[in-house]
Amino acid sequence: MDNCLHGSITALVTPFTEDGVNFECLARLIEYQVSGGTDGIVVLGTTGEPCTVTEGEREAIIRFAVRETAGRMKVLIGAGSNDTKRAVSLARQAEELGADGILAVTPYYNKCTQAGLIRYYEAICGAVSLPVYAYSVPSRTGVKILPRTAEALMELPNFAGIKDAGGNMEETLETLKRTRGRCGVFSGEDALNLPILCAGGAGVVSALSNLVPHAVKNLVTAVETGILKEAIAISDVLLPLAKACFCEVNPIPVKAGLTMLGFPVGAPRSPLTPLEPEHAQLLRRELETFGLEVKA
Repeated sequence: MDNCLHGSITALVTPFTEDGVNFECLARLIEYQVSGGTDGIVVLGTTGEPCTVTEGEREAIIRFAVRETAGRMKVLIGAGSNDTKRAVSLARQAEELGADGILAVTPYYNKCTQAGLIRYYEAICGAVSLPVYAYSVPSRTGVKILPRTAEALMELPNFAGIKDAGGNMEETLETLKRTRGRCGVFSGEDALNLPILCAGGAGVVSALSNLVPHAVKNLVTAVETGILKEAIAISDVLLPLAKACFCEVNPIPVKAGLTMLGFPVGAPRSPLTPLEPEHAQLLRRELETFGLEVKA
């Protein structure tokens, strides 16, 4: 479809207090992304812990994010489910509240077929006029979008692309080949941002860019402008920090890192746990090595 998103998109964390959502901190996080040159944010994607927010919190978070960004960057809302009717309802809510697009994870736990995936995304795309991006992350859902399925999905009028966190470069390359020229495949794994971009990816949906939005944006720009040597140099510097950000399940390390940088995002909600002390030391060291000021 026309007007597809591209570039550097941050999978934004949701900051919590013991009593609810920390909207003051959320405003700071949005400003940090704007100043870092980020092209868009995903709100209530996996990194935003959507499974642990209440219905009221969800609506309030979406309203706040749309208002605070004020058109300065795109706002995508995580709206997938293991129930197609629920996914449709979430997508409609996001459209009604002013989102710029939908990021819909594949159904989880049910483990549907590829035909089931197509029907799932047909239902979501048919319910809204917004661009719909699929999210393939089989390590969490048990289901992946195969290249031939991605090609079929591109026929839907408002299907805009795929966030690929499958970790299989052969399949990613095949998906890129089959969908080239019809909107984009986005890297969904920070360690693979460079190769996916160089193979024709439309951009990245990054957890790492919560911490270093400017550097992730510079990586994307370097590839887009054909300055491969610079892109490789940026990637080499980013990789150790990216590795530290996934020493435990996302978003545990990223939220710990933001706290170290002075953003009071709070701990992840249960059943996620705070970062283990030895991993906190590793992350702190990598933040300092990167040149960031660790405040906490």
